[in-house]
Amino acid sequence: MLTIDEHVELGEELKRTTARLRQLCGLVVSEYGPQSVAGFGFLRAMDAMDRLRADMEGQAAQDLQGYGAKKLYS
Repeated sequence: MLTIDEHVELGEELKRTTARLRQLCGLVVSEYGPQSVAGFGFLRAMDAMDRLRADMEGQAAQDLQGYGAKKLYS
């Protein structure tokens, strides 16, 4: 079980990583299109990152009951 500090740190890191991945995804998709292998791969990576953040939000809610952990990963 992660501590609140660990969840906060991981949440911030995942937010930064998601923002950068979103920038790169936009660049690749705008250049090659969403149907290209590269564009499709980036879109899948974005979906996976969104699912990971949602999963971690659920885990934080279990680990940190009563702390309002909902905003840590969104």
